Amino acid sequence: MHPQSPMIQNITLPNVLEYQPQSYEVLPMENFIIMDNAAIEYGLDIPIMMEHAGYQLAKLVYQMADRPKHVVVGVGPGNNGGGGLVAARRLQGWGIETSLHLISDNANSISQEQLARCIKFGVSTSPDWNADVFIDAYLGFSQRLPLDEKFERAVKHTNRLDSLKISLDIPTGVGDNNLMIIPDAVLTLAAPKTNLIDIRNISPVFIADIG
Repeated sequence: MHPQSPMIQNITLPNVLEYQPQSYEVLPMENFIIMDNAAIEYGLDIPIMMEHAGYQLAKLVYQMADRPKHVVVGVGPGNNGGGGLVAARRLQGWGIETSLHLISDNANSISQEQLARCIKFGVSTSPDWNADVFIDAYLGFSQRLPLDEKFERAVKHTNRLDSLKISLDIPTGVGDNNLMIIPDAVLTLAAPKTNLIDIRNISPVFIADIG
């Protein structure tokens, strides 16, 4: 996979060094569990990587939608949802009205902290389904099929929205062609994933550095 491929692009980050991964090799999902554990051993704990992921996501949303007026974030209970919450807080801080669809009340402790920060920044917990942009941060690379019923409903609802749709890491429901969020773009983390090979045929996939 060549760095100049139009379907695998780096985000342009003004005034900072642009991330240039050394390899565009597509990696299997199990590799990312190993990479996460290795990053933690090197002192890059989950909250740090979550902050990087959310910042990169907010930048992509801001740029792709040309500074949208309203953004709604679909938030799952895990670290992927936490990344979405970071993006929501950032966007709200940049003057963009941001709201959340909280699909579960069983969020992990890190995501609960991120939610509390969002609320302090003025992010609404009542989703605005008329928003310009929908961020899919329901489930990350650890998702399994078939989806739970509440995620199935969320996927069907999301695909009916007229908004620009951007998935964080991988689309919710990936692997199920009949029940998957169809994104306009995907921001994957660290490197391309095997689950995104087919997605590249329908939407651009961006790679974000998370530390």
